[in-house]
Amino acid sequence: MARLERFLESIIFHSRWAMAPFYIGLVAALVLLFIHFLIELAHLARHILSATEADIILGILGLVDLTFTGNLVLIVIFSGYENFVSKIETRDQDRPDWMTKVDFGGLKQKLMTSIVAISAVQVLKAFMNIDKYDTGRLSWLVGIHVLFLGSLLAVVIADRIGERTGHPSGNAPGTKNE
Repeated sequence: MARLERFLESIIFHSRWAMAPFYIGLVAALVLLFIHFLIELAHLARHILSATEADIILGILGLVDLTFTGNLVLIVIFSGYENFVSKIETRDQDRPDWMTKVDFGGLKQKLMTSIVAISAVQVLKAFMNIDKYDTGRLSWLVGIHVLFLGSLLAVVIADRIGERTGHPSGNAPGTKNE
């Protein structure tokens, strides 16, 4: 019976590698996002001489939005892989500090912060282009942004409460058991 238990636990433990193709798919999505970024940048550059100030600002906000989205995907790739599949071992001296410090709680906060930033850019783009929006659509954009802000606040409060109450394993929440 113990042999069967070890076998099942080994299968369960190694099943984490089933997530690796998802992260490879996200790397491919990041490349596609970069291609879209280049297309938008080329479009902005082609029209720079005839564009109004509002058009330029909206174009730049679109690039910022794509950059935030890329950051979001990158955070999910690195943190998700390290938290759920395997530690990333590189000899690269240029490794960002956050890669070794972001646990699942930190990942949730970074994801929510990125979503709020993306939402804020969308609201700002709408207000920069207010003549093309009706009040109903603007209300929805602002309402959804406020919902994202509330969700971020709820995640932060829940993590703070969890830090104070401790974790049943004896480790503080947000720390890796190494």
